Amino acid sequence: MARLRDTTCGCDWDLAQTWQTIAPYTIEEAYEVSDAIEQGNAKDVRDELGDLLLQVIFQSRIAEENGLFSLDDVATAIADKMEHRHPHIFGDALEKPDWETMKAFERQKDDRQMGALSGVALGLPALIRAEKLQKRAARVGFDWPDATGPRAKIDEEMGEIAAAAPSEIDEEMGDLLFSVVNWARHLNIDPEQALRRANAKFERRFAAMEAIAGDGFAALDLADKEALWTDAKKSDG
Repeated sequence: MARLRDTTCGCDWDLAQTWQTIAPYTIEEAYEVSDAIEQGNAKDVRDELGDLLLQVIFQSRIAEENGLFSLDDVATAIADKMEHRHPHIFGDALEKPDWETMKAFERQKDDRQMGALSGVALGLPALIRAEKLQKRAARVGFDWPDATGPRAKIDEEMGEIAAAAPSEIDEEMGDLLFSVVNWARHLNIDPEQALRRANAKFERRFAAMEAIAGDGFAALDLADKEALWTDAKKSDG
């Protein structure tokens, strides 16, 4: 990476990159690692992990050039954090520390993270961030006692969407999605994974419909497509 970023003999594209321009690629590579794991292909997981590692190296190199920190500093910081979070393994503690208490202590040490909801990354997918915000609120007692509350909230939000003016529907739809995440959380369902599985199922069944219909799929009327969808569902199990 130092060679690629060399101002005299490096790559023009690599030289032009900054933290900000590289960040989207870092997120993309993390998702590709997750996708390779779900596909169960070890070679792809290896390759995608390499791509993700490159992002860490790239970001660290940019930082080093600006006198901020190096790749060694990154590795040292995470090693120190792991030792701190596992004193019963790396230190003299006799009992495993409470994870949530330790995380709260770490947030208190960070001047930027004062509130219970502070530090939940804005760049997270909306479903994941909603769940994390809800879990943070639950830690300080702001939560439904069981799944009945968020389930009723979904009905309430549906009613608000039905009564909303066109300019308000976007906001009300967001409230509905937030409530669905809350309900999933109370049912111990990971909403992000649940939606990923639903996406995969839809893709699989839609592809089956196309395979049955061939080139004429797009020209079929909706009733014929619904019939194909029913067949695809039956064959999919």
